[in-house]
Amino acid sequence: MLGFTKIHACCMLKKTQHKGMVRMYIVDLRSDTVTKPTAKMREAMARAEVGDDVYGDDPTVNRLEALAKDMLGKEAALFVASGTMGNQLSIMAGTSRGDEVIVSDEGHVFVHEVGAAAVLSGVTLRQLHFENGIFEAEKIKRAIRPFDIHEPPTTLICIENALSNGRVVSAKTMAEVYDVARAHNLKVHLDGARLFNAAAALNVSAKELAKYADSVSFCLSKGLCAPVGSIVAGDAAFIKKARKYRKMLGGGMRQAGILAAAGIIALEEMTARLKDDHENARYMANLLSNLEDVHVDLPSVQINMVFFEVKKPIAELEKVQAKMLERGIKINGIADGMFRFVTSNDISKKDIDYAIGEFSKLLKQI
Repeated sequence: MLGFTKIHACCMLKKTQHKGMVRMYIVDLRSDTVTKPTAKMREAMARAEVGDDVYGDDPTVNRLEALAKDMLGKEAALFVASGTMGNQLSIMAGTSRGDEVIVSDEGHVFVHEVGAAAVLSGVTLRQLHFENGIFEAEKIKRAIRPFDIHEPPTTLICIENALSNGRVVSAKTMAEVYDVARAHNLKVHLDGARLFNAAAALNVSAKELAKYADSVSFCLSKGLCAPVGSIVAGDAAFIKKARKYRKMLGGGMRQAGILAAAGIIALEEMTARLKDDHENARYMANLLSNLEDVHVDLPSVQINMVFFEVKKPIAELEKVQAKMLERGIKINGIADGMFRFVTSNDISKKDIDYAIGEFSKLLKQI
């Protein structure tokens, strides 16, 4: 088939027409959330030994939580349904109603979690702007509220690594923020949705980054390929509170070992291959940067995301998503003047060659 390099066994079976040809969707660059579980994960899920996780006797969930806490250097861990649930449980367990939480104005907790911190925890979010999203300890220090009966108390700092803009934050910067928190008797929560991507990019362990936070959440269902789930980790008392709040939110799953089995493989095997996704992202970024009218934010290509601008009329660029879909390539539409393409375990260099080749043809037609 013209231009198509392979058809993954995990592909969608939906078909589309392009110039009279029936084609499969084989390249999905929208996000690493679309990554399919591996064959080994599917087999492990089918064979998983299970119990009742609300009672605490699902052996596969318990094994996953023990593995996760050890990899992060924490006392305890909790398997939860999603990254958003993980972040919100961490805020619920780490604050009291009326507290103030310091966040980045680009942070997931503020931008993409439906105002949940206000609804669930009754806290306010103090949004700070940081250059390129890289948080600054001194700016955070200045934002901490003094004791004043007119002001909410600052009790928690929420940080991210990796950032949603594709950049990573150094261990040194994280340590500086943690030192400020310790000096002011505050807690730090790390939204590590792509923590293992950050660790791979920095060539350090996840434990090295996690030690600069009191609580940590990370996703199993992004680049690690598990179909569902995230982990929250912290000290034993914190996790005890988070477990109760998980039940309150309806997240007390029963025979969850079927899902946890994939998470175990994600941690034992898939964390080691994330550098391949990063390499493919850089490869794709270089191809894009060679296209006329395309500007790639090359310094931000530090994990598996490529952000770029196209100097074409916005009305035409808004049609690109649909036109790429006709060619069997799924992308997100333009947002804030930028496109974002994401690599994952399901994307090879040949897939990238095809996708960028078709993208180039489209741009020439605009």
